[in-house]
Amino acid sequence: MVSFQEIKRAASHTYQYLDQQFHKVPRVPRNLLVTALFLFAAHWASSILISHTGGENNSALVFVLAVVLISLLTSGYFYGIIASIVGAFWINIYFMAPYAQFSLTRAGYPVAMLSMVTISCVVCALTARVKKQAIEAARREKNTKALYEMNEKLNAEKAAIQLQSEREAMRSNILRAVSHDLRTPLTAISGAVSVLLSSPDVSPKNLGMLTDIKQDADSLILMVENLLSVTRLQDITCPLQKQEEMLEEVAGDALLATRRHFPDCRIAMDLSEDILYLPMDPLLIKQVIVNLLENAIRHSGDLEHIRLRLFRQDDWAVVEVRDGGRGLTPEVCQAIQAGTPLPLSGDTTRGMGIGLSVCQRIIKAHGGFFAAGNDPKGGAVFRFGLPMEEHEHE
Repeated sequence: MVSFQEIKRAASHTYQYLDQQFHKVPRVPRNLLVTALFLFAAHWASSILISHTGGENNSALVFVLAVVLISLLTSGYFYGIIASIVGAFWINIYFMAPYAQFSLTRAGYPVAMLSMVTISCVVCALTARVKKQAIEAARREKNTKALYEMNEKLNAEKAAIQLQSEREAMRSNILRAVSHDLRTPLTAISGAVSVLLSSPDVSPKNLGMLTDIKQDADSLILMVENLLSVTRLQDITCPLQKQEEMLEEVAGDALLATRRHFPDCRIAMDLSEDILYLPMDPLLIKQVIVNLLENAIRHSGDLEHIRLRLFRQDDWAVVEVRDGGRGLTPEVCQAIQAGTPLPLSGDTTRGMGIGLSVCQRIIKAHGGFFAAGNDPKGGAVFRFGLPMEEHEHE
């Protein structure tokens, strides 16, 4: 036996299907069809009433009901008002004596027709307003739901960003602590090896091993300094310590530091004709230059033709490090230009990736540019620029 719930469900599905099919019809033909259908339905109902009641009938109320339904099922005021006017004339012609003709000769007919049209228009306006308010309420509910979903999504993204930020802060703190703990013993090792290298009692065999230890210790010290710089740049609570400095002095300090580590390497320096005086963090810019010089020494295979050049180009103070070695692979050049991690392979590029990554971060934090490529004559060219500011000196 079919239950009431099943009948109700079937009726609901049928109504939804008919409503979808009905709204597929274009709006104007659909509204005209609804108006004509209910006017003819009102005429049919009024005809049945008058056949049973004779001259006394409620055709006016039937047509007012039709106008209300037309106002509910059509858009706007137009179709309901037209239906009320047509209905008034229809009642006068077919349901008021003398029948089958329009007449206002009987007393009260004009007032009755005007009253019916007025009541129908008012009911039509009220119905249209209620329908408009219902549509507006549905629109607001939809917008509120969309805003709620967007707010939930933003809260989820905010929580994910906060969690990622906390992870990054924890990783930076661990990295900073480890780097500080490594720097002290590495510096002690480098200093102790330097003392042993200056001793006249060192055998040739031990001299080679001590030299390798000294180079590896210095390389690790530079790597630790780079890691500390990375964690400093990632810490938003620790801004750049900018001050007005001469780029020539910073580059000279970097060159001296590099020569102390590599006394057998020849590095030429070309200074700019202009005085390059600009705001910068001198320790970080010095580290960039040291990284570029040591990369040229360690990875180019050239110890004789490394050149450090300073010059001004428009509103930029530019530093260029050039060597005459094997040059850079296309993958390394592309990675540097795109600012992505370097594709390292083997020992020939060991340590280059983190050094150049630190250089890019430091120059970006200064608002400058960083570029790399190969010289057509041979060798690699690294170049970075810092924004200049004009200063008047008395």
